[in-house]
Amino acid sequence: MQDSVTVRMAAPADEIWGLISDITNTGKFSPETFDTEWLGGATAPAVGVKFRGHVNRNGWGLKYWTVCRIVACEAGREFAFTVLGPGGVDVNTWRYRLEPVEGGTDVTESFHLNPKLLPLRLYWLVAGRARGKTNRNGMRETLDRIKAHVEQ
Repeated sequence: MQDSVTVRMAAPADEIWGLISDITNTGKFSPETFDTEWLGGATAPAVGVKFRGHVNRNGWGLKYWTVCRIVACEAGREFAFTVLGPGGVDVNTWRYRLEPVEGGTDVTESFHLNPKLLPLRLYWLVAGRARGKTNRNGMRETLDRIKAHVEQ
């Protein structure tokens, strides 16, 4: 119920982190999330800050929004948020880890579904193979778009 994709980018970690952690950029890079907005008066990332993501699931027309909470926010190193379900329960954590390397940065995007939620375990049992592939492809596309932006 988790996976990751890593892409090497010829750009400094701080520059990449700045793009990723400003959630208003998400729609520029993600193939599924087309818009985002800060909540509660927030204008910048910090642990505990919430935002809303507007999603076009699988690109076939199921559109909805989710509330997310930032759970890791270390400049130049890591940015992560969890998608909140009913009652504020953590459903899925999306994470970006940045590792400086010679000539650039290795950027890893990952997702991790909450294994404590029985409905998610059942969902993954039934649809995990297809959804996992969709998530891997989406993460690759997101990172490739970020790479193209920072390397231009």
